[in-house]
Amino acid sequence: MTEPDDMISLTGRPGSRVLGTAFVLLISLASSGAPTAPAAQAKAKAQAKAQDNSELDAQLTKVRDQILDLKTRLREEEKKEATILSGLDRINLQRTILKNELDLYTLQMEKAGREQAALKKAIPPLKSKLDREKEAIATTLFTLYKFGRFSFLQFFFQSENIRSFASESKSLTLLAQYQQDVLRSYQTTLAKLTTTQRNLATKKVELAGLIEAAKVKRQELENEEARNKVRIEEIKQNKALYQQTLNELNERAQQLQQLMEKLANQEIVLPVPFVPIYDRKGKLPWPVEGKVITRFGLEKHPVFNTSTKNNGIEIAPESKDVVIKALHAGKVVYADYFQGYGNLLILDHGLSYYSLYGHCAGFLVKKGDWVSAGQPLALVGDVGSLKGTNLYLEIRYKAQPLNPLQWLEHR
Repeated sequence: MTEPDDMISLTGRPGSRVLGTAFVLLISLASSGAPTAPAAQAKAKAQAKAQDNSELDAQLTKVRDQILDLKTRLREEEKKEATILSGLDRINLQRTILKNELDLYTLQMEKAGREQAALKKAIPPLKSKLDREKEAIATTLFTLYKFGRFSFLQFFFQSENIRSFASESKSLTLLAQYQQDVLRSYQTTLAKLTTTQRNLATKKVELAGLIEAAKVKRQELENEEARNKVRIEEIKQNKALYQQTLNELNERAQQLQQLMEKLANQEIVLPVPFVPIYDRKGKLPWPVEGKVITRFGLEKHPVFNTSTKNNGIEIAPESKDVVIKALHAGKVVYADYFQGYGNLLILDHGLSYYSLYGHCAGFLVKKGDWVSAGQPLALVGDVGSLKGTNLYLEIRYKAQPLNPLQWLEHR
């Protein structure tokens, strides 16, 4: 009996080569989408990505907690008696809340951007896989269609022997089963692609919303910054308001004196080797580069003819570098808000010597930390300041204020 050219068998005849080639082609198409990068490398990338996302989530949690704490402080402040300093505190708290909320939006945009990029990156491989599966299905259906009209009895008579029949029958059965697997895989890939594209569209909308919300929050912050400047100008131009502010600041200075006396009674043991700070008098590095705008001692107002006693100095940064660095090695014994001084950080240098850093925009260390000379402590800010962005610096011995300019290296 003559075998048709389109007949498929495994007996070495022409049709046998067609079936073998078709089956091998299908297996090749199915496996061609396997990643070429080593498994270890892919795993490392996945771990790095997971770590980045974890760190970003930790930052988001931290900023959210800070916002809750600040809002609690603002509610408590609003319950207190209204004074000039408390009014400035409320403005400053509102500014800080807005800054944190803006930071939160920035982090959320970064996270949404990463997720959007990941979704975009996932779509091309899914489309390629879908194309390969379409091709595999087309090949399978074409092959099976050519044999869709034969019966096993006809196939049996066309086979040279029982072994040939069994082999060819098994191959066709495997091919039919493979068709079902490819169809299921195609449906799964299609569903995954559809979901990914839908998620990408959703993420685009989410990111656009975050960008718009950040714009609104930035405008609110600018409005609050302007309100703060207007209020400070009112204080500086009105003698009665200015004098009342000085009186309140003097009260805060007395409270700070009490805090320093308390800290002076809590001696700490510094790690060895230890260089006493008094050995570095006149050689201490400046905590921030800038211009001294407020000097130690009595200061006379140029218009109101009033005198103010300053226990420290104020340094206005002259560059974009607003990182405050430690004068000398020591331990952070205080890092919190203190009315009149803004965000205040105090270092204990041992042997009853201290350095104080006020008006900070934010801390880079926390209470209990040991720091080395020159280590970043905080960022220069204007919280609690009547003179704009600057660093308020004090050096004390046994709670007694000393002139910082006599301790810093000469310029």
